[in-house]
Amino acid sequence: MAARDGRFSHGGAQSGDEGNLSGRHGRSARPQGQKVPSRLVHAGHRCLPAGLFLAGAFGRSIRGPFEAPGSAERGERSPMKSRPARISLLIVLAVGLSVTAASPATSSGSQAPSKVGAKVWSETADGRSASFLVLLKSQSDVSSASVLRTKEQKGLFVYQTLVEYAQRTQAPIVSELQRMGASYRSHFLVNMLWVHGDRAVVDALAARPDVARIDAVVWFRPNLTVGRAVAAPKGTQTIEWNVTKIGAPKVWAKGFTGQGIVLGNIDTGQQWDHPALKPHYRGWNGQIADHNYNWYDATNPANRAPLDPFGHGTHTAGTMVGDDGGTNQIGVAPGAKWFSCRSMDATGAGTIDTYVTCFEFMLAPWNLDHKNPDPSLAPVAISNSWYCSISMEGCTQTALYRTVKNVVAAGIVPVVSAGNFGSACSTVGIDGPPAQYNQSYTVGASTISDTLAGFSSRGPATFKDRTFIKPDIVAPGVNVRSSVPGGGYATLSGTSMSSPHIAGVIALIDSARPSLIGNVQAIEHLLNHSATQHDSSECSSSGGHPNNLWGWGVVNAIKAYRTSG
Repeated sequence: MAARDGRFSHGGAQSGDEGNLSGRHGRSARPQGQKVPSRLVHAGHRCLPAGLFLAGAFGRSIRGPFEAPGSAERGERSPMKSRPARISLLIVLAVGLSVTAASPATSSGSQAPSKVGAKVWSETADGRSASFLVLLKSQSDVSSASVLRTKEQKGLFVYQTLVEYAQRTQAPIVSELQRMGASYRSHFLVNMLWVHGDRAVVDALAARPDVARIDAVVWFRPNLTVGRAVAAPKGTQTIEWNVTKIGAPKVWAKGFTGQGIVLGNIDTGQQWDHPALKPHYRGWNGQIADHNYNWYDATNPANRAPLDPFGHGTHTAGTMVGDDGGTNQIGVAPGAKWFSCRSMDATGAGTIDTYVTCFEFMLAPWNLDHKNPDPSLAPVAISNSWYCSISMEGCTQTALYRTVKNVVAAGIVPVVSAGNFGSACSTVGIDGPPAQYNQSYTVGASTISDTLAGFSSRGPATFKDRTFIKPDIVAPGVNVRSSVPGGGYATLSGTSMSSPHIAGVIALIDSARPSLIGNVQAIEHLLNHSATQHDSSECSSSGGHPNNLWGWGVVNAIKAYRTSG
């Protein structure tokens, strides 16, 4: 059973409900009456990776999937200052092989081809059209980014390589979709397209040898928290227990609060001007807000400023960086900046399409007009307090796995909640990725009394016939007080509350040791080997650490700082 540190063990409809933070169970469909926004649809346009603009190697701009519709649809926009394109070619390496398309099928039988999901087949019956994801067999390899020294070099290389590969290998499919009049959008972190079409389009794509899978786009609401939100006082006059518990204030005392570091958050959105968040938002300069490169709503791109009707993302962002400068010290790294991508709607539901889009925005943030993506603006770590259920067609493990793997290659730490499916063994990732991936830095939940939360998912985790020790590390996740929409505060429980602690600690360490920025393996090794150990022999664990309850232990920020030299 592989551990992330090279160790092995034995064994095999908008609700508008600001306070809507209680635990939710899976939902398999978008709210009744909610349609796919027309701004997401592009029939007959060239449509390649999100908001692309590349100089040098590609020599021309490539408009992204969310090209701005007219003002009648989105409302009049205030003029935005355009950021000059910063991207130049860093390095060119060989990437993959071209794909040759086969002639499409012209008719369909009563049974779905093996590569077509049952839901896609049923939704395109009787002349109907549906939205679906088309995963290509051929995927780019960016592992050679590891030879590059800096995070900026890695990010630029990964971005350019993936974009070029997607442009080249998707071109035959795009031509066919244009010929058939189908709507489509393209992804690049994983070689995949979103398509809206009828059975004839499905047949044509299924007949192609370059297509691996065709799955439905399903909106699913994960179980994000345990219990209901409990309102908390607006001022506690003290640093929150969970922040103190992991030793963050002791690192602050050394002069390191996360200054100069940027963290990303993929969640339900944020109330960006919450008093505990506004001073730390990358889009706020103390006088005016600029949401370019700092916000994207993958559930509805028309929302050009951060919002969070569900409330979950405002809470997780607060745990990363929150501090109102007065009586509310809720964040681990108050000197760091944050920016975000909204992957879940007002009901807390997302799709693999929204999750992948948000990872793409994190890798190379783009402006509000979906132009000029810039990998130099990527965060050092991304807090992910969600999962994509494999019980729902469309959350293919291969697609999200490729996405997370490529984010790591770009020098970004994907911090992921372990899930709230404990206390049984083998519950990490039981309902879906990305917690079970070896590339994910997976976080369990502990209590104020240093016990493991009963709901915290346990390992081992299995993916692609390999078994991994999970979680990797643990952080406070029970009765965590943080920011919520409306300018207030509430306590919540769940591994959702744990993962932003780890993102915050990474910011503290990176601000103290800039040489670690972009070295994902070194950062995780440092946190693992400085954690407060908790031994266990449960769940196929060897009796020591790491183990399948605690991973390497509870994160210890001050020890990590001291160990880092």
